Amino acid sequence: MSHHSRRDFMRLTCCSAATAAMVSGLSKFGLVSALAEATTSYKALVCIFLFGGNDANNLVVPIDATGYANYQTIRANLALPQASLLPLQVGSAANYGLHPNLPELQGLFNTNKSLAILANVGTLVLPTTRANYMSQASLPENLFSHSDQQEQWQTTQLSGLPNAGWAGKVADKIQSLNTGAAFPPILSVAGNPIFCTGDVSRPFTMNPGSTPGLSGFSTSAAGQARLLSVQQLLTFDTGISLVQATSAVTGQAIQEGIVLANALKNIPAIQTVFPANNGLASQLKQVAQVIAARSALSVQRQIFFCSLGGFDTHSDQLPTQVGLYSQLSPAMLAFYQATQELGVSNEVTTFTLSEFNRTFQPGSNGGTDHAWGSHQIMMGDAVKGNAFYGQFPTLALAGPDDTGSNGRWIPSTSVDQYAATLATWFGVANTDLPSIFPNLANFQTSNLGFLG
Repeated sequence: MSHHSRRDFMRLTCCSAATAAMVSGLSKFGLVSALAEATTSYKALVCIFLFGGNDANNLVVPIDATGYANYQTIRANLALPQASLLPLQVGSAANYGLHPNLPELQGLFNTNKSLAILANVGTLVLPTTRANYMSQASLPENLFSHSDQQEQWQTTQLSGLPNAGWAGKVADKIQSLNTGAAFPPILSVAGNPIFCTGDVSRPFTMNPGSTPGLSGFSTSAAGQARLLSVQQLLTFDTGISLVQATSAVTGQAIQEGIVLANALKNIPAIQTVFPANNGLASQLKQVAQVIAARSALSVQRQIFFCSLGGFDTHSDQLPTQVGLYSQLSPAMLAFYQATQELGVSNEVTTFTLSEFNRTFQPGSNGGTDHAWGSHQIMMGDAVKGNAFYGQFPTLALAGPDDTGSNGRWIPSTSVDQYAATLATWFGVANTDLPSIFPNLANFQTSNLGFLG
């Protein structure tokens, strides 16, 4: 993952002390208007960010005779054997197949019908054609840049310097649904991304499998006395505003860590078996454990951030994707099974993000270059699965959906529409969507219909 210190300094400074203590937290909420519709049922959104730019051209592949022949010709040394692809059956048709190392996701799509694919989605200011692109009209800033596109996917702010993520802003809007909660609405098990930071909301971050809270303090009387002393020191007035803000956040983080640690102590062990030696599976298991503690935390809405890196495949793409997808697919299945075990598979929606696709035409050294529109995955029993959403690009170099001549697909669906669909299901009022997703008004629909 790329980081811009100039962009993130002010955002991260307020959490620096907590980060140094391997814990971060939530600053006190301000007041926001209540949602138009009152509901107290539990819902959670779980983001899996695929850092590096996942080559979705080998995630979902046409398997009909004509489509595969075209794919095989253009993808050349990166073409997957037709017989290895895992058919996605929609009714009587199976026109597309998944990468051969995604059998668990194939089962969720075909059998469980709890998984769907959103085709060719990306950062868009407004609907864009090849002619628009060629004239450089109303395009996101710094297309094909890892750091910029990561931030734009996480914020839906496509120009300027973003200071809040769309998940954080969603959390701001649903505060009334978490009234009385003993824990913040957003938890990251993969660092401190801007995705989780709202105008008011701040995430709690933790390392998967670790005990939340400050390390180095035992449960003995002496250890707890030292912890109390640290907490008291954080309340002293130094007269320096930045130090005061950092101390306040750190103090809040310590309290949140104690709340979470106590809640996790009292939940039954998750019986679902998660894959061993799989970093993403460890993250998702931690998410499942926090969801299991939702009653003790008094939360009705939660957002989680996980990630899997390594998708910047400028070389050796085929073996790299085998390794990455062999982590992604079983980890997602195990998490889905854990939500079934917890009785919340209809209340938890998992979705992927990635900063961009990769060129359809291979580059040198068995790799690909940065591109644009990509395919994403949605999973959960609330997902209207066993279906494709959006519009697949025309897989033709220099064709109507190519920015140039090597297969950088112009998105047909915007990240604003994708995220707004998730936010609406989560409980955000339609009147609040424009303040979260600034480009949404430029598109005909704000709800893509993949959630019921």
